[in-house]
This record gives sequence, structure tokens and C-alpha cells, in this order.
Amino acid sequence: MSNYTREQILHMVEEEDVEFIRLQFTDMFGVLKNIAIPASRLGKAMDNGYVINASYIEGFDGDEECDLYLYPELSTFTVLPWRPQQGKVARFICDLYNSDKTLYEGSPRAILKKVINQAKSMGYTMTVHPECEFFLFHTDDNGMPTNITHEQAGYMDTSPLDLGENARRDIVLTLEEMGYEIDSSRHEIAPAQHEIDFCYSDMLETADKVMTFKVAVRTIAKRHGLHATFMPKPIASVDGSGMHVNMRLYKDGKNVFYNSDDRLELSPEAYSFIAGIIKHIKGISAICNPLVNSYKRLITGFEAPYDITWSCQQRAAMLRVPYERGEETTVELRSPDGAANPYLVFALLLAAGLDGIKQQLTPPKDVNVNLRKMDAKARMKAGIDTLPANLNLALNELENDEFVHSILGNDFVNSYLKSKRQEWESYMEQISEWELNQYLYRM
Repeated sequence: MSNYTREQILHMVEEEDVEFIRLQFTDMFGVLKNIAIPASRLGKAMDNGYVINASYIEGFDGDEECDLYLYPELSTFTVLPWRPQQGKVARFICDLYNSDKTLYEGSPRAILKKVINQAKSMGYTMTVHPECEFFLFHTDDNGMPTNITHEQAGYMDTSPLDLGENARRDIVLTLEEMGYEIDSSRHEIAPAQHEIDFCYSDMLETADKVMTFKVAVRTIAKRHGLHATFMPKPIASVDGSGMHVNMRLYKDGKNVFYNSDDRLELSPEAYSFIAGIIKHIKGISAICNPLVNSYKRLITGFEAPYDITWSCQQRAAMLRVPYERGEETTVELRSPDGAANPYLVFALLLAAGLDGIKQQLTPPKDVNVNLRKMDAKARMKAGIDTLPANLNLALNELENDEFVHSILGNDFVNSYLKSKRQEWESYMEQISEWELNQYLYRM
């Protein structure tokens, strides 16, 4: 993240021949919104002079006027490399403010900022490293997306099996041109599935990057005649796409998860952090897995976790502590998917982990057996609980978790629940092809 001044931005816009600027923000469901302005109006934008009517944005009450001001975060100024090279387009990511110049607390970015500040008041900072998975599919004759692919590549395969390699390479090069630090990229387990991993960085900066990353992926894929999707489970018979979140917590510049004297080389803070996430994971599942489709990824027989476990040895556990120790000691949550709003996911994970530390919670025993070989009876005997099985159950857990309400705000949660329950009801009204094939003839 660059600490640009107003004068530096004005100079860059002139030097780079920037003609349009996008003022972007993210709604509660993780959808990127923006207005575009000509470069001649840049001064007004940096004076926080642009107003939006938020009553037309999903999640707000459409019956009431809701004027909000766009406050550009100057450090997020970026020239978008996929736009024309003559008459370039740049963007700011903006915070939302009320007319009385107070921060609008219902903004996902504001929620994350609040939790980051709460952590700082306790002496903690957290860095994150998301693993972003997506599919690259063909489009039809009209350019509309499909879930069809001709490739049969698998985990870490390369060309000629990996037919999306060129598109993935161009995505990485584009991101690096924007200043992203990319750790690695590869073909994932399912045909047409890919993963690009960021390097560890500040939570707010990373959330901003994830939002821009999704736009870059879709845009570059389209140039290659492909459609990129972060839909968690677009094909029933293969693994779905996740957004694993790797976390490192620091205090006084040191990774507080590490303790060389412990059996697992984990600190009391690490155990309590894990316990806090386990305590609230059901309540935050509707945020980490926000779609009806999300829960078709979290089923038996595939890589994604569906039980509430943690382990230093089993990769299938929901919470995993990779083998690295010292300053690289990491806690990884594997349940979130790419449809989730990164601002909200990061905020809730940090808040839940800190809640565990404040209460000095103790996690359940770590799992050291192969989870995929445990049947339902063995899981029950081991006391292993499961994540919500569908969006409706997850929404019930969200509604009943007072801690999550305290982080997101009651108004935010109520608006989220209202919209997502309508989504669930719309889904339940549908009659699927599976139901017709299963029941129409026999019943």
C-alpha cells in the first residue's frame, strides 16, 4: 500500500494520461460497486465531494433516502492495466461517510477497520494470506458463461493438460503490474480449476486486493475467451472452490502463535485463538459461506471441510496449523469460499480469535486421525460437531450469535438476514431436475 499524497496523485494522473477514475466500494454481499468520473473532477473526488444514493443498493432499506459520501483512500490509487493505454482508467477504493462526516458503520470496510483498531488496542496486529480458487470455463456462441470445459488437468498439472495456463499467467502478470505480491499460482484439483495465492500482508490491504483481484481475473479471462467464476460449486462431481485464510497474529513484532516449549510448539494465545474461532464458526458460516451453493461444497467426499475440527497433522481439518513454526507459525481456516466478502470474513476471524484469547478459551482435542476415513458413528463418538448443512441453518446460527451481532451491528445483521432468507425461500420454491428424475415416475 503506497502512501500517496494529493499532489502525487494529481501528477500521476497527468503523467499517465488518465482520463477516467472509478470510485469503488463494496456492498455487504461482497459485490464491488463504483461510479466513474472524468479526471477533470479528481479534485472534487479527493475533497470527498461525491454522494451516492445507497437506497438502491442491496442491503439498504429502499424505502428511505440514504445519501452517503465517498471518501477515497488515497493509498489505493491504482491505474488499471487492463483498460485502454490511451485515456487510461484508474481507481480509488472508498470509505462511506454519513452527511455529518461520521464513518458509516454499516460498510464492510468500516467493520474491518473497527476490528483492526480493537486488536491494536490489545497490542495485536494480524496479517493474512488468502488462497483464492476459481474456475475458467468456456462461453457459448453468444458469449454467455457456461460450466463447460474441455480440459482434464488435475493438481499442479501443466500444459498441454492445463488449458488455462496462459490466462492464469496473464492474470499474475497483471496483478504484479498493479503492485501485488503473488506467492504462487497453479492448477487445482478439478478440471478448469485454478488457484492464485497472495503473500502475507495487512488485513485491510489484503481485503482491498481480493476485491480488485476478482475483477482482474474475470477481465483477463474474458480476453482469453473464457469465463472466470468464484462460484463455490459450479460442477457437482468435482471439488469446489474455496478461499482458505491463513493467519498470523503479532504482538510487539513477534508471532504470538509460537511457543517452543509446547508439545505442538503452540502458545496459549494460539490455542485460545483457535478455540475462539471454533466457538463462533457456526455463527459466522453465513458470512464465510454466503450462498445456497456454498453448502454444496461443504459435503463428504471432497476436499472442503464439513466438520468442526482442528489439527497440526490432518490437512482435511477445518482449522489447520501447518508444520512451519517460529515466525511462520500459521492458523489456516479452510471453510470460507470465494463468494464471501473478504472484509467481513477477516473481521470476524480476527474478532473471534481475540474473543478466545480474552476469555482464555481451550479448544477441543486436536484430531490426529484421517478424517475422511471416519464414519458418522466414529465422529459422534469423538464428539466432532459439523458446520451448518445449508444456508438456512447457517442463517439461524448467525441470528442467534450475539457476539457476531456485536461485531457487525444489529442493523447490518438484520438486513443481511432479510436478504439471505429471501434467497433461501426463492431457492426452495424451485423444482430441480434431480427431484423430477427421482420422484416423478415413482411416486
